[in-house]
Amino acid sequence: MKFDIRKIEKKDNFFIKKILINVMNEYGVPSEGTALADVELNHMYESYLLNKHIYYILTIENKIVGGAGIAPLKNSDKNICELQKMYFLPVARGKGLGSLMIKKCIDFASKSRFEYCYIETMHNMINAQKLYTRCGFEFIDSPLGNTGHSSCPVWMLKKL
Repeated sequence: MKFDIRKIEKKDNFFIKKILINVMNEYGVPSEGTALADVELNHMYESYLLNKHIYYILTIENKIVGGAGIAPLKNSDKNICELQKMYFLPVARGKGLGSLMIKKCIDFASKSRFEYCYIETMHNMINAQKLYTRCGFEFIDSPLGNTGHSSCPVWMLKKL
């Protein structure tokens, strides 16, 4: 299996939006208070051009199968980034690619001098939660910042 993790390109916008929406729908993610309502879905490339932002695309056999990004945590005065919009199509799951993607994102976050990385996820995304735990994230009791994702009931944090 030939895979690659690379920075998002403008030409990826349509494909990654479709993948993100499909995976969120697969898990029954509500359309309000989650990443499904984020305006960034319509222009992912442009949204991650800002300082301390990055979005990576995962390809298998040169086909986009998922992605994940890092950005400063919205509405936080602390030095915390957020792992954002990490979703993979079924073909990419269970192959260790999620761990590689998180490592790449965390490396960027560390180089960007963030102190912590935060994640919000859904209660039924159990395999994702297990992956995050294996990568050093710990469950916390309440949300951080104000991402607008009020429908995400699971919060995790990793010290970088």
